[in-house]
Amino acid sequence: MLHICVGVAIPAREIEINAIRAQGAGGQNVNKVSSAIHLRFDIGASSLPDLYKERLLGLRDQRISKDGVIVIKAQQHRSREKNREEALQRLRELVRGVALTRKKRRPTKPTRSSQRKRLDHKTRRGAVKLMRGKVTE
Repeated sequence: MLHICVGVAIPAREIEINAIRAQGAGGQNVNKVSSAIHLRFDIGASSLPDLYKERLLGLRDQRISKDGVIVIKAQQHRSREKNREEALQRLRELVRGVALTRKKRRPTKPTRSSQRKRLDHKTRRGAVKLMRGKVTE
C-alpha cells in the first residue's frame, strides 16, 4: 500500500515493479546485477479518485505515456531496495503534486502613490538624460 495523503492510497497490486540492469558506469557488477527498478502504474485502471486521474492525465510530463501509464526508472543507488523506495517516492510526489489545488489569482491594481512615484522617477531620469545633451553657446 502506497499512502498518498489522508484517505488516498494506491494498493500494491496496481503498481508493477520490475528489476532491470542499470546503465552507466559500475564496473563488472553492473553487468551481473539487476539493481535498477522500472515502475509502471496505469492511471486509468487504478483505484485513485476521478479528480486525481483527470489531473494526472492532463499533466504534460514525459513520464506519462500516451496510454496513461506512468513509467519511472530508478537507478541512482547501488541496491535494489533503495532504488525501489526511490521509485515509489517519486510516484508518491507526482500524485501528491496533482492533489494540491492552486490558489486562484486575484488581479490587483497599482496604488495611486506607486503610480505617482513611478512617474516622478521617470521625469527625474529624463531630466538627467537631457542634461547630457550637447552644449550650445
